[in-house]
Amino acid sequence: MNFMKIMQQAQTMQKKMAELQERAGQYLVTGTAGNGLVEITMTCKGQIQDVKIKPEAMDPSDPSMLEDLVKAALNTARTMADDTLAEETRKMMRELGLPENMQLPTS
Repeated sequence: MNFMKIMQQAQTMQKKMAELQERAGQYLVTGTAGNGLVEITMTCKGQIQDVKIKPEAMDPSDPSMLEDLVKAALNTARTMADDTLAEETRKMMRELGLPENMQLPTS
């Protein structure tokens, strides 16, 4: 492999990563908790798009239960977002002919 080809591949990968980061704002994931009592939809960039809380989740005598459900739904959504981005990164790596488990530099 010559140096020019390596540089072209690096530029292609950089462009594809930028495109993936842009698309991350369009991918939506939904985390739920308490058998659907709390549902949070967010982008893979972490922006909350929607929060749904069923009335039965709101017990005035136990506010910590609702707090825990919201945290659990957020954590589930965040995990789903991370998994989605990881899968999209693996796809991109395959398309570029690179090993899927190759560690990319972080900035």
